[in-house]
Amino acid sequence: MINKYWNEIKENRDVRQNLSKIRQEIKKAGSGVPFLYAIAGEEGRLISLLEAEDAKTRKNAALLMGDLGRKEFLQPVYEAYVKEQQRFVRASYLTAMKNFDYRAYMKPLKQRLEEMRREEAAPEQEKHYMEELRELSALIVAMEGVSAHTFHGWDETYDIILLTNRNFAETTRKELMELAPETKSKIVGAGVMARVPDLHWLPHIRTYQEVLFSIKGMKACTMEPVEAAKTLLDSGLMEFLDKSHKGKPPFYFRVEFKSKRPLDERSTFVKKLSGQIERLSERKLINTTSNYEVELRFIENKEGNCNLLVKLYTLRDERFSYRREFMPTSIRPVNAALTVALAKDYMKERAQVLDPFCGVGTMLIERHKTVPANTTYGIDIQEEAIEKARINTEAAHQIIHYINRDFFRFTHEYLFDEIITDMPFAIGRMTEEEVFEIYKRFFQSVSTYLKEDAVIILYSHNYEYIQSLAPNCGFKIKKKFEISKKEGTYVVVL
Repeated sequence: MINKYWNEIKENRDVRQNLSKIRQEIKKAGSGVPFLYAIAGEEGRLISLLEAEDAKTRKNAALLMGDLGRKEFLQPVYEAYVKEQQRFVRASYLTAMKNFDYRAYMKPLKQRLEEMRREEAAPEQEKHYMEELRELSALIVAMEGVSAHTFHGWDETYDIILLTNRNFAETTRKELMELAPETKSKIVGAGVMARVPDLHWLPHIRTYQEVLFSIKGMKACTMEPVEAAKTLLDSGLMEFLDKSHKGKPPFYFRVEFKSKRPLDERSTFVKKLSGQIERLSERKLINTTSNYEVELRFIENKEGNCNLLVKLYTLRDERFSYRREFMPTSIRPVNAALTVALAKDYMKERAQVLDPFCGVGTMLIERHKTVPANTTYGIDIQEEAIEKARINTEAAHQIIHYINRDFFRFTHEYLFDEIITDMPFAIGRMTEEEVFEIYKRFFQSVSTYLKEDAVIILYSHNYEYIQSLAPNCGFKIKKKFEISKKEGTYVVVL
């Protein structure tokens, strides 16, 4: 088919469409080699299409040369970009250049970017102006890389929001107040809002999901990209970034837009907004899709406007860095930490602890970080899980004894003070019937592993199984915590 399309192009038939069809064939094949064979000795014919009268033909020809990535196409593509008068085509030349080694053109590309910063695009050209600006910036960032900043604002005062489990924000707030008594805090819908005197406490609280910064002057804004960008840049954002980091601008950012609007509408808003932020900040803020340092989070509120918050990727969250390995069924570390925090009053220091379905070890590691245990055992039927648990435990600098075995065939010479585990649930090939059978066998046999005053702490997706099976086997539910109504998860203490 590629030969057919190329022959039709040479006969000047449906040139624009055939260029597009060739690109589709290359994409399906995953290689441009067949087309390169087809045009061998006729590359000049393809290059000549960059001077076609039809603008979309020029655009498709440039993109095709970019797909091929042959170095002899770079100079013609760049020269066509410089000469191009149709604004809607210009970004396509830059898109094509991504696939070449274009470092020799960095100086003129930077000059063009500076020129664009001083331009005022007509309203009808705004979309294409922003596309060119975005592609220019992406080329420069891709070649130069990101000059990373170091966070050093640990001793500053901040207004923050700790995103938490909505049902247990108070658990996190209490931890915060114990570690930073001078803090002013209150519970809000998403978690804990606080003014904190410093951030030294941050690594020691394990129950929050994210920390976001509220910047002075960063008030709610409209959904109009230019006005939203102005609101952002008229706030104290740059002062906040400069004060809390070592190094000078630019800072590299991404926009996260939290909204229930359709995906295409969200994507359009983010693209336009990102370009305006970069332009209006005079590239003190540079948009990038990777290695970003700052996330500018726009959250649509009930009034249809956006609340603005900032997440810093320079402020590294090392709380769960031990979790080098995981599996699809693995509990999220923050949920394991929350489980331990909620059940803490029922745990004993120096206890003998068993996790019969330990997975990659997260629950036991978190348990030991909060209430140090004596001897700890993790059992799992999957060999892969046990291997990963050992890697994670070594990274956590803990000692846990792992055994690759079916829990129902496990034997031990002494009894345990505590069982803590994330119970199996229906996922993949495991059915609800199989899960029920595991719960049934667990409650029928688990007492043989436990001391008389032992406690069982279960993270469960099936509270109804606990409710129906545990009492019949002599266990009493002491406490129940609903973790997520949507996911149907609970922490249950027996």
